Amino acid sequence: MASGYGMHGGPGRCFPFWQDVLACYVVNTSSDNDSGKKKCVLPLEDYYECLHHKKEHVKALALQAALREARPTTAVHEGGDTKHIKSLGLAGL
Repeated sequence: MASGYGMHGGPGRCFPFWQDVLACYVVNTSSDNDSGKKKCVLPLEDYYECLHHKKEHVKALALQAALREARPTTAVHEGGDTKHIKSLGLAGL
């Protein structure tokens, strides 16, 4: 919502990023010359990331893949090793 109001009446979550994009356009472009738009790529990327979370999603998938690779393939099922539990001495067995 470019008006600055979100779904619940307050400012939208991405409205500050949109203001940064507009400020960059105002400073770097004019009605005669639009070549300054190239300088506004970073604020525009931040705004799109706020809207769609694509970079965050890619990072989450990479982290999940790394965690899957780090897990041992021959791990003992949790709770399956009773010797370890008995060695703790917590149960009077």
